[in-house]
Amino acid sequence: MAGGEKKKSGGGGKKKEVKKETGLGLSFTKDENFGEWYSEVVVNGEMIEYYDISGCYILRPWAMSIWENMQTFFDAEIKKMKVKNCYFPLFVSPGVLQKEKDHIEGFAPEVAWVTKSGESDLEVPIAIRPTSETVMYPYYSKWIRGHRDLPLKLNQWCNVVRWEFSNPTPFIRSREFLWQEGHTAFATKEEADTEVLQILELYRHIYEEFLAIPVTKGRKSELEKFAGGLYTTSVEAFIPNTGRGIQGATSHCLGQNFAKMFEINFENEKGEKSMVWQNSWAYSTRTIGVMVMVHGDNKGLVLPPKVSALQVIVIPVPYKDADTQGIFDACAATVVTLSDAGIRAEADLRENYSPGWKYSNWEMKGVPLRIEIGPRDLANNQVRAVRRDNGEKTDISRVFLVEQVKGMLDKIQQNLFDVAKQKRDACIEVVKTWDEFVKALGQKKLILAPWCDEEEVEKDVKARTRGEMGAAKSLCIPFEQPELPDGTKCFASGKPAKKWTYWGRSY
Repeated sequence: MAGGEKKKSGGGGKKKEVKKETGLGLSFTKDENFGEWYSEVVVNGEMIEYYDISGCYILRPWAMSIWENMQTFFDAEIKKMKVKNCYFPLFVSPGVLQKEKDHIEGFAPEVAWVTKSGESDLEVPIAIRPTSETVMYPYYSKWIRGHRDLPLKLNQWCNVVRWEFSNPTPFIRSREFLWQEGHTAFATKEEADTEVLQILELYRHIYEEFLAIPVTKGRKSELEKFAGGLYTTSVEAFIPNTGRGIQGATSHCLGQNFAKMFEINFENEKGEKSMVWQNSWAYSTRTIGVMVMVHGDNKGLVLPPKVSALQVIVIPVPYKDADTQGIFDACAATVVTLSDAGIRAEADLRENYSPGWKYSNWEMKGVPLRIEIGPRDLANNQVRAVRRDNGEKTDISRVFLVEQVKGMLDKIQQNLFDVAKQKRDACIEVVKTWDEFVKALGQKKLILAPWCDEEEVEKDVKARTRGEMGAAKSLCIPFEQPELPDGTKCFASGKPAKKWTYWGRSY
């Protein structure tokens, strides 16, 4: 962390070492150099540390606690849906990995292989899972025999490895990441279709209610869907600063494709042999990166209260000759009162840091609410509350502390969402023609355009927009479709348009 120098505090007999209020700030601003700003914020905010293997990152407790808060919610919700947790090995034999041709073609460039044990070469190299369809499904065919074995609903919380080489970015693109992956099998397509949307709604909830990030629910194009699946649905977020879309989480209906390859058959109630219908769905630690990008500012992280490890930091502000012990006691009592009410609160009673240094430090770490207690506050039986999201300061009587703080945390959570939605909505540009599309793309817009929904046309859009910034692609076909008047033409091909579709550059 920055701010290494120390200075002697002036006056007084006993000189305390107090750190200078310097070196804490960021060297880059979010608007001027987004990439450098992001790298600096995740390190200075103590979310990650860079590791000596490129594309791998250490997740520090500050980030891990956010992951755990989301996990607690999601795990309880899928258990209500009768999904059970399990754990499958990290390693995959080449034979099963290559069973589903489209699937492995989609992942082949990213698969990492174990080829040696000690000094000797392995007879058969072993892959490390990029995702677990091929790891799990041979056993689904063993466990599913009759209709009474269905539905089979399993989930695992684990890590996966995708050996990417393009622009590793903490949380957003890393070679190893944490995720949950659900894999379910049903007797009917109707049951599978229903679950796809139930899970997608949980992903929307994580983004909008927990991370305070607006997302769009929709279906992926044929070109962008999960390799080997029937159709893919996703929640899509958008980063206004870079003008890039980002896939937030995916819920896939795999259809019967994997069932065919892995012979996952069952005897139905009539005694006939049938293939199962399958889904797979996942969200990862990428969620945390999206949150940093959307809410962070030039002072550091800005964390939504629902996911922040700490919701309130209490800081003593003693002046010369003040009743320092009284102030420290009031801080400790405030933490107890808030903690007893279920609010995650701590006091920063370190004596070798000035209050100003502490303010900057906790602002960098994004704690939603700061409470300051000085001699005047002590005399008036009050505290001063300062919001991280907008800097608003309010004096609160200690009598009404809990309800006031709870109210402020709710307001912060809502305000973060409202501001993010306002910024995202301001970037949406509706276009009808190729020229309008190219212009909007140059202005970093989230583009909504009428499209003929043809794979060759999307490939053509990618080819025609390739450049330094990367090609544009379809982000999703939103479920909520604006009216498409008869005779509307596709923006790219001039053929009859079938669907409004979001387009843009993406992470």
